[in-house]
Amino acid sequence: MTEPGTAYGLWLLVFINSAVFIIFAFSFFKPQTKRDWRSFGAFSAFVVALFTEMYGFPLTIFLLSGWLQSTWPDIDWLAHDSGHLPEMMFGWQSNPHFGPFHILSFALIGGGFWLISVAWHHLWSAQRQGRLATTGPYARIRHPQYVGFVLIILGFLVQWPTILTLAMFPVLVWMYARLARAEEADSRERFGESWDRYASRVPAFIPSYRTKRSDDPQYD
Repeated sequence: MTEPGTAYGLWLLVFINSAVFIIFAFSFFKPQTKRDWRSFGAFSAFVVALFTEMYGFPLTIFLLSGWLQSTWPDIDWLAHDSGHLPEMMFGWQSNPHFGPFHILSFALIGGGFWLISVAWHHLWSAQRQGRLATTGPYARIRHPQYVGFVLIILGFLVQWPTILTLAMFPVLVWMYARLARAEEADSRERFGESWDRYASRVPAFIPSYRTKRSDDPQYD
């Protein structure tokens, strides 16, 4: 494990990691409207809070230190690897970066970025043609980009849960749901009955195998 003296206070790493993920997310999401920027800004705040605790100051470890030390006295909670709380609490003996929760987090984060990227391509194509986006991920859910962001955030929580980011998670989900509803109102106003037919068959966030195909002429 990392020596306690060098485990935290690495503010340069906080900056670099935050910048990398924020820029990476920006390249996928490409915010344009005010709603897009609010959504992206909330995600950015979550990322900064996460890496601040990961490399800067372990607020969660500090606040829970008494309980953690008394419950798991053999763990050095000041070591950096101990911040992977799920692996530590479930007794993972090997490197936590190869633990089940860490692998699950990579799958969620990768899946989220993939969903955002693929969805953006179909949305951009539909916008250029002045039509409703109903292909690709939009054939299964109406808001794949927001679902993608939730998957990424959930992946980070599985990997490195903190009090602050756990508190932010439901707020972010609520905000994305509100933004989705606002976008739906705009789409209904613009596309009218085509949107209503699409929305009646395609769920908002959770895909259904019974969803009607996006190439159905009813969507046109």
